[in-house]
Amino acid sequence: MRIFAKTDKGKVRSINQDAFAANILSGGVALAVVCDGMGGASAGDIASKTAVDIISQYVLNAYNPSMTSDDIIRLLDNAIASANLEVFTLSQKDEALSGMGTTVVAAIVRETQAVICNAGDSRAYLINDNLCQITRDHSIVQTLVESGKLSPEEARVHPEKNVITRALGVEENILTDSYVIDINENDMLLLCTDGLSNYADSESILRIVKDNALDKTTDLLINKANAGGGRDNITAAVISH
Repeated sequence: MRIFAKTDKGKVRSINQDAFAANILSGGVALAVVCDGMGGASAGDIASKTAVDIISQYVLNAYNPSMTSDDIIRLLDNAIASANLEVFTLSQKDEALSGMGTTVVAAIVRETQAVICNAGDSRAYLINDNLCQITRDHSIVQTLVESGKLSPEEARVHPEKNVITRALGVEENILTDSYVIDINENDMLLLCTDGLSNYADSESILRIVKDNALDKTTDLLINKANAGGGRDNITAAVISH
């Protein structure tokens, strides 16, 4: 299993509020965590870095190769819950951090299976001959799309497209969605923040990941998002056999 990840502040933002972790666990299993922080001043980057550090360390300490997919879902849920409580507690103790939070998408990828948990609008995609979004955005515009009030094309340019309905750290408890998907030999998994998905079109993302060496893809994806406007922080993590 191979994993490459990179983050960039983009062309407009003065600081980077994204954070990520990319690790190989025992047995050659890949772990990726991607977070997109929110909050004034430095609060967003504190939220995302705190969440990434706690989630990745929790998994590194507790993962066991004998775990079933249900065990791994519980592991990721517990890791995210632990991070959520820490970020929430920090925001309550320090007025400068009040209201901070972060999206989260985390994945553990084994030989034939990926287990993914998310909250917010950072995404996981399965890439083979197609680009398939695995996670569901927890956002106002996604709710409008699902209710038929917006088309996917309208959602991409909607003024509230960045307003999310779930985030880590904003409440004492957090609800995540979980997914278990089969992974074939040539499949790849992409985790990213909306700084990539909002500024690089799906066809470009697919072509970049499929047509280039894995260690080049994160740089190329970030370059594409910056060429498309780069108006947000950009983070991408790509996992392959």
